[in-house]
Amino acid sequence: MAVKNSDKSSEQQANVYCFAAKLWRYDGPAAWHFVTLPEKLAAEIEAFHSHLKKDFGSIAVQAHIRESNWKTSIFRDTKRKSYLLPVKAEIRKREKLAAGDEVYVTLHV
Repeated sequence: MAVKNSDKSSEQQANVYCFAAKLWRYDGPAAWHFVTLPEKLAAEIEAFHSHLKKDFGSIAVQAHIRESNWKTSIFRDTKRKSYLLPVKAEIRKREKLAAGDEVYVTLHV
């Protein structure tokens, strides 16, 4: 389930998106772990925030899982028709997360 909230702070507008998804490990030489955003949410972020895209089509976000917050970027994945949120080892260790775990994510775009 995705929820969007708008909170105006001076001239900037923060958009908050919440969803649940499974953590998965990239099947390649690096041990990267990701969460795939729900397709509908990814389409909404693309529609409202594509002007923020930087390198490789990434969009800077503040991510929150359980008690951990960190700055990162989400990356467009055309294969999955969505965005991917990388979850670094430090966060996985701190929150005792492993591939296959369902996580509740809050993103500030």
